[in-house]
Amino acid sequence: MSQAASSIKQQKYEAGAARVDLKLEVEIVPVSDVDRAKEFYQKLGCRLDIDDVAEDFRVVQLTPPGSGCSITFGKGVTAAAPGSLRGGLIVSDIEAARKELVARGIDASEVFHGAPFSPALRISGPDPERQSYGSYVSFEDPDGNVWILQEVTVRAPGRIDPATTTFASASDLASAMRRAAAAHCEHEKRNGQRDANWEDWYAAYMAAEQAGTELPM
Repeated sequence: MSQAASSIKQQKYEAGAARVDLKLEVEIVPVSDVDRAKEFYQKLGCRLDIDDVAEDFRVVQLTPPGSGCSITFGKGVTAAAPGSLRGGLIVSDIEAARKELVARGIDASEVFHGAPFSPALRISGPDPERQSYGSYVSFEDPDGNVWILQEVTVRAPGRIDPATTTFASASDLASAMRRAAAAHCEHEKRNGQRDANWEDWYAAYMAAEQAGTELPM
């Protein structure tokens, strides 16, 4: 079968087939000391979901605050080398997130931009234009597994269903409202008058920001 024919066949299949959702809900973390790792991730603020122990097997699952994806580690869970994980966590305010990490006793890096997994290419401070996806903080667990916090305020198009607007926490909602308030002030300055329907404008702005669609002006 030619490449063109194969491509047409695939397109027809995708057009006629029902989509099967593939939801990432667990990340495997390779660790050398289960109890030490459990203590660290609870200090990070993760909720303990399970800690099941058998004769030659143990599985611990925790969920980071506001996350739909959990982390799992234990005995007999993975053959990966402890410290080999490179993972990512999303936050809506990178500076507030770093302050909380430090307050919890986590040795977090400074806020930086540039290449998140290449320390030599990191640039001190948040992204100069504070672009979404552009500012980071890193930290390591006791085994050397590296986690990168990435600030996301405006989602890339298609990342979120535009018909659905949800916030994982009150903190995320508050951050979105502050950004909408700042944008609304600029909106009123451009129009030269007070916007009596500011509630509708806020709602439209917050929904568009989360879905990655065009923001109201």
